[in-house]
Amino acid sequence: MDHLQKLEAHSVFLLREAYREFNNLCMLWSIGKDSTVLLWLARKAFFDHVPIPLVHIDTHYKIPEMIEYRDRLALKWKLNMIYGQNSEALKNKRTFPDGNVDRITCCRNLKSEALKHTLSGEWSRYKLNHETQKYEVDSNKDPYTGVIVGVRADEEGSRSKERYFSPRDKENEWGVGDQPPEFWNQYKTDFAPGTHVRIHPLLDWTELNIWEYIEREKIPTVSLYFDQGNGQRYRSLGCYPCTTPVVSDAKNEADIIKELRTGRFSNIAERSGREQDKEDGGGLETLRREGYM
Repeated sequence: MDHLQKLEAHSVFLLREAYREFNNLCMLWSIGKDSTVLLWLARKAFFDHVPIPLVHIDTHYKIPEMIEYRDRLALKWKLNMIYGQNSEALKNKRTFPDGNVDRITCCRNLKSEALKHTLSGEWSRYKLNHETQKYEVDSNKDPYTGVIVGVRADEEGSRSKERYFSPRDKENEWGVGDQPPEFWNQYKTDFAPGTHVRIHPLLDWTELNIWEYIEREKIPTVSLYFDQGNGQRYRSLGCYPCTTPVVSDAKNEADIIKELRTGRFSNIAERSGREQDKEDGGGLETLRREGYM
């Protein structure tokens, strides 16, 4: 077994453990490379069938190709695809692109609040109808109490403090200093009623591992990750007003792997193109304590 196979086996184990232990489980799909690898692993864990709803928080400011990619794969792979959003904030223009709030507040409105109320079932969820290929209001209002997320410990500082099974309170707030110990593959999965649990099967993966696995498995990704001829590509995907590409001529997975192995980005944070990270003191801990992915 090589390193990628060991990572794969551990992630598959965590996915199956989560499915066994938690009711009303869902998986967040941001459409980026990490959560798409997580989705691929779920298809492996459950033999090409994903028995868990896929939830996307649609900020209305994603690059259009990302939404097209989401729906195309959801139809092709027969996914139970659901999205939620903060319709009131969008309607009242409480967003950074509208010039009415700063980037952190915009993220809090369109991501943290939208995630919190979508998971709780308090706000409308929209489910993909595979027959009409349109989204309809989901009649299911049950709260999702277990949420599988594709975060990695090496991605940015606050994520390195996570556990594989990480409890949040009823308000989705994260007590960073009150996380359960996890030793020798022994995980706490029995939490008090009302606890909201995040599950992190990719915690041990690195950016290089992700791209090596994508190349090995031939996982389809958004073309925004690759240079389209202008000497730029996205290293991390988010909302288009707050995400900028990096200088790179990498046109495929092998080129990206070469960049990462040679250390071209060794001193540049993966999310350096995310402006909200810079406004949050160079990290995301403020937002993540409040429930951000």
